[in-house]
Amino acid sequence: MTLALSGRTLIVQPLPGIGDMVWHLPHIHAIAATTMTGQVDILTKPRSQADRLLSADPCVGRILWLERDAGHAGVRGVFRLAALLRRANYQRVWFLHASARYVLAAWLARISERIGYGIGLQPWLLSTPVKLPAEFRHASPIVRGDALLDILGIPRLEPEPRLPVLAAARCAVAERFADWPQPWIALGIGSSEPWKQWGAMRFTELALALSRHHAGSVFIVGGPGERALADEILRRMQDSGGVAADAVALPLEQTAALFASSRCYIGNDTGVLNMAAALRTPALGLFGGSLPLTHSRFIHAITPPAGQSGMTAITVARVLEAFVRIDQEIADDEPSA
Repeated sequence: MTLALSGRTLIVQPLPGIGDMVWHLPHIHAIAATTMTGQVDILTKPRSQADRLLSADPCVGRILWLERDAGHAGVRGVFRLAALLRRANYQRVWFLHASARYVLAAWLARISERIGYGIGLQPWLLSTPVKLPAEFRHASPIVRGDALLDILGIPRLEPEPRLPVLAAARCAVAERFADWPQPWIALGIGSSEPWKQWGAMRFTELALALSRHHAGSVFIVGGPGERALADEILRRMQDSGGVAADAVALPLEQTAALFASSRCYIGNDTGVLNMAAALRTPALGLFGGSLPLTHSRFIHAITPPAGQSGMTAITVARVLEAFVRIDQEIADDEPSA
């Protein structure tokens, strides 16, 4: 099946997390290449922070929000969403999700080309006869997106997610942290679930070991919700004679710039772990409460020893061992002076 180049194109990607959007970057970029302008708009949820996350991406134009407060929930919400899409005058819309409600809204908006997974009730409303096999019903978002592109013969332009960074964000980070010597090591302390959290005590012990035995600076990174946890880590470090840079609650584009300037990222299984990997920064992920991610060669999974489980089974010594190995690999790849 061959698709002609399209005019105004929208991608509906309603999964809410930062990591969800990062996972879909290869699909977004591949779909953008099927448009006349090389650019797509994206309809998503505010929690993805797509406006900041994708602010430097030339393949992304306008970000539209799916919001309960804007009346997009329920039956009436479908009609309100249809009205929003009708005003935008799209020619083609892609659905990187199995829900039929978004396809129905696009049908009501009279968008002529509607392409999706063809799961559940979607085939009744899609204009392109795509229907993923039954085994994809519970597949991961990455696998589903890949399968859709493969069926349509659309090549992926990159084997894994790649995230560009705003030049202004790089400058802001360089200026803000100018007094902190390189190399930088970023510690991501956030977690979406309690069982994915490594804890203040272990992060403090790791930060102290890194700051004492390795050149450069350690950064404590998290969102506004990690403010109290970060303060506890920074206080514990100060009490032990250590110091780390406070990089909590930075604008997301500056967090991306910080990761892009870092030698290594170490942290819980979160969206920002995926961000770091998409920025080509070696990312050591702590997978004691979730299955390791395997989609990126820049994600290095640290798991509990054989026969053990849970985040508490991942020791500081185990993380340090992994860091030393990755750090040596980075050093070996660096050009000689």
